[in-house]
Amino acid sequence: MADSAAALVLTESPSLAPLLARGALLSPFKRPGPDAEFPRTRLVLPGLRVDLARLAAYERVCGFPTGEDALPVTYPHVLGFPLAMRLMSGRGFPLPLLGLVHTSITVTRHARMPASGTYELSVHIEGLAPHRRGTQATVVTEVRGGGDLVWESRSTYLARHRTHRPTAVPREAEARKPLPEAARWRLAGDVGRRYGAASGDRNPIHLHPLTARLFGFPRAIAHGMWTVARCLAAHGVPESCHLRAEFRAPVVLPGEVTYAQRDGRFELRGGEDRIHVTGDVYPV
Repeated sequence: MADSAAALVLTESPSLAPLLARGALLSPFKRPGPDAEFPRTRLVLPGLRVDLARLAAYERVCGFPTGEDALPVTYPHVLGFPLAMRLMSGRGFPLPLLGLVHTSITVTRHARMPASGTYELSVHIEGLAPHRRGTQATVVTEVRGGGDLVWESRSTYLARHRTHRPTAVPREAEARKPLPEAARWRLAGDVGRRYGAASGDRNPIHLHPLTARLFGFPRAIAHGMWTVARCLAAHGVPESCHLRAEFRAPVVLPGEVTYAQRDGRFELRGGEDRIHVTGDVYPV
């Protein structure tokens, strides 16, 4: 898909706030479906340098060490997110941005990524697929350094809607015992605001109880990518690695969660062992 897509080269990273507003305004007019047309453009941002102050804020809120000349494994997602939002907030994207749920991410980091480096970002929509609860889009982000692919990810985003076409019933996950507890974390009510300031993702559901209630949540919820980053900061990540994470249930703020891990697997649990995030990471 990336090779056949028409490339649009950007001169700067898009601002997220207008994209969120545009996506919200256009959401009521979207007609989601797995057979709908979607943007075929591949957005490319060359010559990208990392803002070290924002990077340090991100490292602090997620629990990564600060001051190292290396990007945390999840940080390229933050760099690519504005490009993804430009595609998903436009008129040509058939899924409504309001209510769109980030359901999973897979990441492969091929090499160490110095924070002082210069990179080329590219983002495209790989395709749409039917889901038992609606339609799912896959967004691909790639980062190159010196012409070499150094980092890539695939994120799935689900738009829930009534569907009339039959889809394969997913196989029930194998029953597994909860992973052994490694730590308990008390999460402050401002985690969403702090992460939003560091990442630029100021979605109202993460910022304040009042704005979260407008979208059906009792209180603000943590960003899914913050929960993954926090787990990986505690777990540790090989230099060249592959990771997968699935977002199962939102983390309400403030609150207490249990971080659990064994070998390459990790999970974040809430009360009554409700699983919020599950995943694994291993060297490649």
